[in-house]
Amino acid sequence: MPLETVTTIAELRERLRPARRTGKSVGLVPTMGYLHRGHATLVDRARAENDIVVTSVFVNPLQFAPSEDFARYPRDLDADRSLLGAHGADIVFAPPVQEMYPQPIATHVEVEGLSVRLEGERRPGHFRGVATVVGKLFNIVQPDRAYFGEKDYQQLQVIRRMVADLSFPLEIVGVPTVRDVDGLALSSRNIYLSPTERAAAPVLSRSLAAAAEAIGGGTVDPRKIEAAIRAVLATEPQAEPDLIAVAEANTLEPVDPKAPPPAIALMIAVRVGRTRLIDQRVVAVP
Repeated sequence: MPLETVTTIAELRERLRPARRTGKSVGLVPTMGYLHRGHATLVDRARAENDIVVTSVFVNPLQFAPSEDFARYPRDLDADRSLLGAHGADIVFAPPVQEMYPQPIATHVEVEGLSVRLEGERRPGHFRGVATVVGKLFNIVQPDRAYFGEKDYQQLQVIRRMVADLSFPLEIVGVPTVRDVDGLALSSRNIYLSPTERAAAPVLSRSLAAAAEAIGGGTVDPRKIEAAIRAVLATEPQAEPDLIAVAEANTLEPVDPKAPPPAIALMIAVRVGRTRLIDQRVVAVP
């Protein structure tokens, strides 16, 4: 069926009502648009596992600090629609800000602990904005499954905890990070990189690979793992580390080298020029 574009909550609920009556499953892919091959992978997974696929395209102002790039964030709904149609999405939900927030919002969702450490320390309020809009989308769409990229690993863990704590009746599906041929994780923000910055950016994935190799060799001391990441990043003059986190994969608590967890999450944020890039790997502890 051809891709439909819906811009209001009422219209989307009306469009999904027949599917609900006939017992069809609904998969949701929440995005902020400017879609790329990583998003396409999420849609492909949703298409394979659900009868109806809804993709939201909404740049959420609640998750941007005043100093961040809300106005500058890239947008191209026509290109997004083309990609979504090619990958079999049924509905794109592209509401204006006034539809999602018709009045200043007074109700927020905040996952304590997970939302304020690591990336949450650098971006206060960011995960509260993420959890609030995702919770709102879950209420609007009422999906059976929702799909998120593992590149935003802390975001994925925040959403998983929110769903568990608030008893949302849906499954959260994490999808592995999609990378370019040189290892750079695909991101809508990559468009900001100049040619020389783009050539420098794969240092993020190389640094995580070095840390993963160290863990595979038996290193579980978080200080040594972080040092392995920093050593690789230091080889690239254009890379300025902002966050290097070595954490227990499920809880994002600090790693205790005397009682290492089954898996370690490596999460980094690095400025390359003016652009802040993130990447992650989850590594099993041998």
